[in-house]
Amino acid sequence: MTPMPLNRRALATLPPSVEGPRFDPSRVRAGIVHIGLGGFHRAHMARYTHELMEQQAAALDWGIVGAVLMPNDRRMIESLAPQDGLYTLVEREGSVERARVIGSLAGVVDATESSEPLLAVLDDPAIRIVSLTVTENGYCLNAATKRLDPDHRLIRADLAQPERPRSAIGVVVEMLRRRREKGLSPPTVLSCDNIQHNGDVLRQAVLALSALRDDDLRGWIESAVSFPSTMVDRITPVTAPADIDGLASRHGLIDRWPVVSESFSQWVIEDRFPQGRPAWEAVGAQFVGDVAPYEFMKLRLLNGSHLAVSGLGQLAGHVTIDESLADGRIRAVMTALMDRETGPTLPVIPGVDIEAYKARLVERFANAAIRDTVQRVNSDAPINVLVDPIRDRLTTGGDITFLALALAAWLRRVRGIDERGAPLLVTHPLAALLREKALEGDADPRPLLSIGSLFGELADDPRLVAAVGHWLESLYREGIEATLDEAARRAG
Repeated sequence: MTPMPLNRRALATLPPSVEGPRFDPSRVRAGIVHIGLGGFHRAHMARYTHELMEQQAAALDWGIVGAVLMPNDRRMIESLAPQDGLYTLVEREGSVERARVIGSLAGVVDATESSEPLLAVLDDPAIRIVSLTVTENGYCLNAATKRLDPDHRLIRADLAQPERPRSAIGVVVEMLRRRREKGLSPPTVLSCDNIQHNGDVLRQAVLALSALRDDDLRGWIESAVSFPSTMVDRITPVTAPADIDGLASRHGLIDRWPVVSESFSQWVIEDRFPQGRPAWEAVGAQFVGDVAPYEFMKLRLLNGSHLAVSGLGQLAGHVTIDESLADGRIRAVMTALMDRETGPTLPVIPGVDIEAYKARLVERFANAAIRDTVQRVNSDAPINVLVDPIRDRLTTGGDITFLALALAAWLRRVRGIDERGAPLLVTHPLAALLREKALEGDADPRPLLSIGSLFGELADDPRLVAAVGHWLESLYREGIEATLDEAARRAG
């Protein structure tokens, strides 16, 4: 079988193992602009919208225009444009694989060199939702305060040329200014990033930047624009060349950039959409009055555990999360972390069985079929998923044994080289400073903990310094294997 290139013409003759859209993608009209078009969005929000379009013809008015701002993401647009915005979503769990073509994208925009093409799309009154997945770094925040950093290089650039913004926050502010100037209703602005209270964080950043431009604009945004919070959950590894090759060899389809994900998916959304919204609840999304308990659960249990497993796993030489969890010592650490430290910080969450959720997390992390890499998690996860529960545990006098171990692994990893001399890729915005402080401190965590933008007042807490110092000393002096042995004994 000769593999066929993916585009709209190919939909009539897709290989039998690939599901095509049960609607005509040419009839999809833009109602949403998503900033930060990447694997997660295409596996999550775009997939929910696709499934709704298969059920309801009215949903075709909620097509998504995907946009990228970062030069490294330009390849995404270059891959999708020749495919008419179509791509393949491959969902894997164990030996089960489902491949289907997603047709909910109404277009793609390359805003890496200029934001004007994106702003022109955002001027369309048919756009009633603007959503974002730009990672925490894309919000241009001070890491300690979670507020907009006016000295951030992108924010300085946006203030110098406000009508030609470079940051996602700058684009949102300029979009809203243009809407107000033209007398158009503002869209709902929806964060889908893994940030606690993400809607509030986004709103505060937008208000802060707008105030630096025009206080009247700030007042209008404050009164007129809705910023719902969301909780998003689906493990989506970075697409690898083997995924592209496997799609062609197993399914006979050439897709320049498919998406691979687990089968599990969860989306909890605050129901505040003044300009209307798709009926995503018909395809499994959950609308609530307050998303905070759900996002809190996910950040503490999933994201905190993910960073703990990936940090220890990478130091131990593992490539993927499932390989890391196959080490019984790391699995024991993850379980103890959730049961004894992060889990006890959670409030009661309506309709959620916490014990079942934790057990399902272990199963999801152990899913070898998706090949989620420790590098992806280490690159994407903000350190706050460990720092915030540490702060809470110290406030209540709780034990931080395994949180301190996870943080020590992070501090050891940012040195940029492991105990075997192999390089470790550190993509953090403060990578150079982190390496400098790691070299300065070696087994002493205090130079790294003194970075106020990351750790705030915690550097002065002797309980944290002692707990992290114990594990960091072990990692440097005894090595990762002996450290994991001790951790497993404590977990047992």
